[in-house]
Amino acid sequence: MGTVIECKNVSIRYKTGDLKNIGLKEFIMRKITGKYHVEEFWADKDITFTLESGDMLGIIGSNGAGKSTLLKAVTGIMKPAKGGEIIVRGQIAALLELASGFDANMTVRENTYLRGAMLGYTKEFMNSKYQEIIDFAELGEFQDFAFKQLSSGMKSRLAFAIACLVNPDVIILDEVLSVGDGAFKKKSGDKMRQILDSGVTGLLVSHSTSQVRELCNKILWIDHGNQVIFTDDVDKTLDAYEQFLFTKKLPKSQEDMDKLAKDYRARMKAEQDEKKKKETKKLEGILEKGESEAAIEAAIRILSKNEPELLNEKELIQYKRKH
Repeated sequence: MGTVIECKNVSIRYKTGDLKNIGLKEFIMRKITGKYHVEEFWADKDITFTLESGDMLGIIGSNGAGKSTLLKAVTGIMKPAKGGEIIVRGQIAALLELASGFDANMTVRENTYLRGAMLGYTKEFMNSKYQEIIDFAELGEFQDFAFKQLSSGMKSRLAFAIACLVNPDVIILDEVLSVGDGAFKKKSGDKMRQILDSGVTGLLVSHSTSQVRELCNKILWIDHGNQVIFTDDVDKTLDAYEQFLFTKKLPKSQEDMDKLAKDYRARMKAEQDEKKKKETKKLEGILEKGESEAAIEAAIRILSKNEPELLNEKELIQYKRKH
């Protein structure tokens, strides 16, 4: 497999208070009064990773970590500071800020063709795919509605349906698998898996650790713009990250990472044991009170499976005779 993405010492800097942010009039006034100054903010600092064909990278980190900024740099929307470099081999499909780029006053139909043109598709291609897009987005009854009349979920569904038309080498996903209601989330998730199974290389930003566990074979953890770790040990890293969210203690070494992961697993086991204990007590209470025959049978059934030592011989014989 060949290398598809190389990210070398990538840093992204934002400036606040410069001419582009405050406008010409405010710039002149601040210059005259001596109050003009520019502040720099590094959203990402020295991020480095490499992805091969077929890799799926999960990017994790708290809000403000620099995840979405990094995706924009990979797509070419933002340029790394001097000394950094991003090399991408192949066509990119980026699903970022899904509902942006539409004209609020144009209809759903007109916006579909507009978005397609922005992505470089011909009118003939869009004609052949239009009904597929509308059906997938579940907007058949809304084709002639103004885009501004749609709910935010409907807007995102349309954008997602159009974006999924491409057959890319690299796909970039920023929280897009949580689009729409429960049914559409499943449908969009299934569509993404279909695309990923075709062998494309992907980058996924998601707050859902279960999604990252399921879809990704590599993981990048960023905190306040700094790279914490890039590795293929997805499960251990996510365990450590879950514990970090609980303790707010950022690992500074592999030893710290291992301890966080171990502590997370111990905490999960303790919570499961406590939950089981509470459920058992509840079932014991049902048996003691004898509230109803159905409830008693249900309690005996569950206890005989999970905690048989809590049942006396008479209760077990009674249960086995009935089942």
